[in-house]
Amino acid sequence: MTNLQKLQNKLTESGLDAMLLTDPKNRFYVTGFHSSAGAVVVTQNDAWLFTDSRYIEAAEHTAAGAYHVGLNDREHSLSTLVRRVLDESHATKVGGEEASLSYQEYIGYEKALGCQLIPAQGLVMQLRAAKTPEELEKMVKAQEITDRAFQHILTFLRPGVTEQAVAAELMYVMMKDGAERMSFDPIVVTGVRSSMPHGVPGQTVIQRGDFVTMDFGCIYEGYCSDMTRTVAIGSASEEMRKVYGIVLEAQLAGIRTAKAGVLGRDVDKAGRDVIESAGYGEYFGHGFGHSLGLDIHEAPNASPAGTTEMPLGCVCSAEPGIYLPGKFGVRIEDVVVYEENGCRVLTKSPKELLIV
Repeated sequence: MTNLQKLQNKLTESGLDAMLLTDPKNRFYVTGFHSSAGAVVVTQNDAWLFTDSRYIEAAEHTAAGAYHVGLNDREHSLSTLVRRVLDESHATKVGGEEASLSYQEYIGYEKALGCQLIPAQGLVMQLRAAKTPEELEKMVKAQEITDRAFQHILTFLRPGVTEQAVAAELMYVMMKDGAERMSFDPIVVTGVRSSMPHGVPGQTVIQRGDFVTMDFGCIYEGYCSDMTRTVAIGSASEEMRKVYGIVLEAQLAGIRTAKAGVLGRDVDKAGRDVIESAGYGEYFGHGFGHSLGLDIHEAPNASPAGTTEMPLGCVCSAEPGIYLPGKFGVRIEDVVVYEENGCRVLTKSPKELLIV
């Protein structure tokens, strides 16, 4: 069953006549076609893709009979084309993307379409949460590129190199190895700056005895990878080794708990209990993990607020951390697939403390 057919079934179940998709990731999910602009209208039995002159030829080649393709231009605005489809389809209950559209855009579409949009983005996001074998294959390849970049960066790390240089090298290596682009701007922080979970790489120079935390990922055929490793340069103090061991133990505890059907908060608790028992609970402020796919952050999450069951085929990060202001921080992140009897770890890079 295609993603389009899955969404059409959801429309039928929810009693919606149609759904308007403008978010680029949702449009790609349903049609398999990348474009920076356009709209997709899905009814219970049909689908339309509207785009402009920059993409129309590629869209027509991609359609393959799965949906109708139309050109929007100065004479035919997106809202005009969408309203025509809705009128001809006699669609009155139309779902909209309340999380992607701004308030101004949302009410603008309602006015142009002559109907009230029903918040329904959750229908698409529920489908996107459970990855198909084809989606997982792309995520595996994205992670393979990321793992190879980590192996390379171990030969690049040394005293005197800046955070920005490490970030640039990671991006260059992944792009050269087949990545479309980055999942997000790489995080590279060293020394006392490694206590900032989302610190921005700067001109800080790596020194012997530092921890360097690197959080990075790439996109392959639309799908994201994500990983974090913390590496010691030259040597590691007893406290650094202790904290690293606690974070690794916490990550492994969460991974052992992760499986389809488990609440996200229970996965988080398994890892968080380890850190709290060791006396570092106040230094672990974020959740254990987030889902990813077409976006680097999706739902559901393995966090204290995660009251949703993790679906079969969900891809989620496992990334506990301890961050000691003025000293250092440690985060270890893998990506795992939630399966019936456990989870499969896609990240293959070593996790034991590395001193380079």
